[in-house]
Amino acid sequence: QDEYKPDKDLSEVDLKNAIRVHHALATKASDYSKKSNVLKLKTADWRVFLFQAPSKEEMLSWILRINLVAAIFSAPAFPAAICSMKKFCRPLLPSSMTKLCQEEQLKSHENKMRQIADELAEHKLHPVEKSLKSKEAEEYRLKEHYLIFE
Repeated sequence: QDEYKPDKDLSEVDLKNAIRVHHALATKASDYSKKSNVLKLKTADWRVFLFQAPSKEEMLSWILRINLVAAIFSAPAFPAAICSMKKFCRPLLPSSMTKLCQEEQLKSHENKMRQIADELAEHKLHPVEKSLKSKEAEEYRLKEHYLIFE
């Protein structure tokens, strides 16, 4: 809501409140009906931000541009630590810029999508009892939520 002034330096508060877009995803907030032209930004740490654009065209433009910048700044995830192979851990997402060219990055994303889809299908083949409140049931739910999100 503040007026943008390009010659004004960013303050420490501005930098502290900045939203990191590495591994983020912008989509139309179709589940939000209070206002029109609202987009949803999900960050790498699963926080959700809503932004309202002045028009549908501008909202779609914002989504496209945010996702393009997020893709450029999203290096492939680090593998999980060896000691955590028995229980589910979300992978570490680096906040560094990718070193892949766009074609390599697209192939990497396509391979990752296939891998995640296969992993989700495999995960759903071995469900745990929904009524269980055990660590195993919680890990199953966390992994399923992560795979669906990815």
